[in-house]
Amino acid sequence: MAYIPLCKLRNLMEGEAAPFNVDGREIMVLWPEGGELKAYDGLCPHQKIPFSRGVFNGRYLTCTAHDWVFDGRNGECRQGQDCTLTTYPLRVVEGMVEIELA
Repeated sequence: MAYIPLCKLRNLMEGEAAPFNVDGREIMVLWPEGGELKAYDGLCPHQKIPFSRGVFNGRYLTCTAHDWVFDGRNGECRQGQDCTLTTYPLRVVEGMVEIELA
């Protein structure tokens, strides 16, 4: 599958999160402090609550529905069921962030 333009890199800030809807899929882009830009499935695996309602503190993403906590650097669940968020490949081309949805 081909990469799809998501947004301009200058619109994202280190330590912050940004929700997107891409081809009907909820995507959450995180830029952990001191880390790399990451794209994850935008729905909590517990009850499919959108992470756009969650809280990102620069390192951890918390689903506010039941306080499941995910590491923004690798998507691993730190509090809740043993699971890892689905990760989507990202790249930056000429200042544009692009995502590949497999």
